[in-house]
Amino acid sequence: MSHPVLPRPVRTAVVWAGSFIIVLTGLYLAGRLAVRLAPLALALAATAFLAALLHPLYRWQRRLHLPGALAALITVFVPIAALTVPVLLAWQRGAAQLDDLTAQLTRGLQRLRDLIIGPGALLSERQVDTVTNEALIRLRQLLPSPVASARLTLEVLAALLLVLVLLFFVLKDGPGMWRWTVTHTGSRRDTVAEAGAAAWTTLSSYARGTAVIALIDATGIGLALVLLGVPLPIPLALITFFGAFVPILGATVTGAFAVLVALAARGPGIALLTLAAVIVVQQVEGNLLQPLIMRHQIHLHPVVILIAVTAGTLAAGVAGAFVAVPLTAVAYQGITVAHRHTRNERAEPAPQEPATG
Repeated sequence: MSHPVLPRPVRTAVVWAGSFIIVLTGLYLAGRLAVRLAPLALALAATAFLAALLHPLYRWQRRLHLPGALAALITVFVPIAALTVPVLLAWQRGAAQLDDLTAQLTRGLQRLRDLIIGPGALLSERQVDTVTNEALIRLRQLLPSPVASARLTLEVLAALLLVLVLLFFVLKDGPGMWRWTVTHTGSRRDTVAEAGAAAWTTLSSYARGTAVIALIDATGIGLALVLLGVPLPIPLALITFFGAFVPILGATVTGAFAVLVALAARGPGIALLTLAAVIVVQQVEGNLLQPLIMRHQIHLHPVVILIAVTAGTLAAGVAGAFVAVPLTAVAYQGITVAHRHTRNERAEPAPQEPATG
């Protein structure tokens, strides 16, 4: 007895539907796993970032014939010891003014609402209130309460301890671990070695360049706020520094914070001058500092950067936004090198057999 055979279009549709369901299920499970492992993944990403940033110091010590363990120990702890006092002082003063910053930003939003609502306004008062309330909710989420800040501090300290231990071993044994990985990739070892070198160069350029740009941004905007008499320049400068590690969106958000504080404390005139200062600093960064410092090492379209930052934020919050772009840039460089090797292999002519006579 023969079984009825489904028509070819139906079978094709079933195969495509099944494949689609499998892919969606895999993405869902991968997302759940990524969320659960987010602290570990972020610690690994931070370790790679710091290793790329500090590797020149480690390499310089090795050229002086220092043992690997001692050079790694100095590389990990000397910069931390040098930066601990100023960072703690700035953080302590900024944390003490956190409530003032939240209050100033809230007043800035309320004053902006009052300026928007008026004769001939395009938005109704109800629409403006809805937007303002939503912005206040987001603002309170970005600036946590003291209890949340204490919990966050403990989590950060635990993660920092893990990162320091990992960083020591990556600096000391990283080259050996990478050579072991390359030797176990079989016929693809040349491709893996070149892709890894390109990815490491990209990460190193991004880490050092972004750190320098963030410092210049924070200094420029902080000085502008001091000259304009805007309150809370230190917390706003710290926010600007960390925001510079989130391309495009970070500068926009931190600039908006500075303008809102200026609007609340000094009025529309100083707020406009603050906005002008923020725009000048960002234009200098984008048109002068980025090409000069980065040297075109990060080949990512702005759309790709926005998608990466959004995906990182959705997956792991603010920390995900910090690591999204360097991870994307590293993956892009590695995939580009692998694709070039594959294309060259396909283009190579097949070896000809020797003629027999």
